[in-house]
Amino acid sequence: MPAYPSDDSRAQARACWIAASGRAEIRPAPLPSAPGPAEVQVRALHSGISRGTELLVFRGLVPPSEHQRMRAPFQDGEFPAPVKYGYASVGIVEHGPAHLMHRPVFCLYPHQTRYIVPADAVHPLPEGLPPERAVLAANMETAVNALWDAAPRLGDRIAVVGGGVVGLLVAWLASRLPGCQVELIDTHAPRAAVAARLGLAFATPDAATPEADLVIHASGHAEGLASALRLAAFEATVLELSWYGQQPVNVPLGEAFHARRLTLKSSQVGHVASAQRARWSHARRLALALGLLRDGQALDALVTGSAPFDELPAVLARLAQGAPDTLCQRIDYPLSS
Repeated sequence: MPAYPSDDSRAQARACWIAASGRAEIRPAPLPSAPGPAEVQVRALHSGISRGTELLVFRGLVPPSEHQRMRAPFQDGEFPAPVKYGYASVGIVEHGPAHLMHRPVFCLYPHQTRYIVPADAVHPLPEGLPPERAVLAANMETAVNALWDAAPRLGDRIAVVGGGVVGLLVAWLASRLPGCQVELIDTHAPRAAVAARLGLAFATPDAATPEADLVIHASGHAEGLASALRLAAFEATVLELSWYGQQPVNVPLGEAFHARRLTLKSSQVGHVASAQRARWSHARRLALALGLLRDGQALDALVTGSAPFDELPAVLARLAQGAPDTLCQRIDYPLSS
């Protein structure tokens, strides 16, 4: 087990809050003097920024109808702001049960230097999974759930529209299914290099292969959804992974949509896919996601940037402006907080 230096665990923690739409700030985060008997105290090593949901929260685009459903597990505050939001923290257990002490863990916690949570809210990293890669765990869990919802069959021609982190993870998982031909489709041509590192075929929308048996859309743009519908073969399913917040979306349900008998289906990670729900808990699903990350060294290509915790407000503002070459932005925490 590698050593993880620790500073004074009684020091006051710090957290990133969205203070107002489009503006974040670092604030003090007082901790109890010690965790309870069924709790752990975690010192953060890294966290990841969601380019989809988290940036919609940062921009203040969560519709009022979804304020309760879109709460993160350990969110503080209320939408639209001020709110402490996030769900991709990797840290080291400083205090807690003996079997968790000094172990690196993943937790669905916002960006905060250290925190206290119930012991069953942390998920030990499997041996061999670097903490730096584990920030992809929530995205991998979304990708797993998406493929459960999509239910691909052996030999399917699968198109994944949208080469962000979730789209790339879905395509990488799908490419490991026997006989399946997977094509990643994105308007950003430089994404081809990342696709190649994952062993994926790549195309821009105009050059994409038509007549896909299954299409998974993850671009977050209405134009991407239109491309997904266009690429679907007769009686194929188009799985919609993008969440648009309160932005209206024009869906082209005219033309050949009905004649080709297409199915447009939603997927969302908040519930385990219905076909698995009777047997799979959220914890079991997350353990699967962590195991898949351990075996995916090539997925390091998805972590394309890192920045210290103190720069997180500026990083959120930059990502909200576009930053098309950034996939997963990792935040690194100081040894002393």
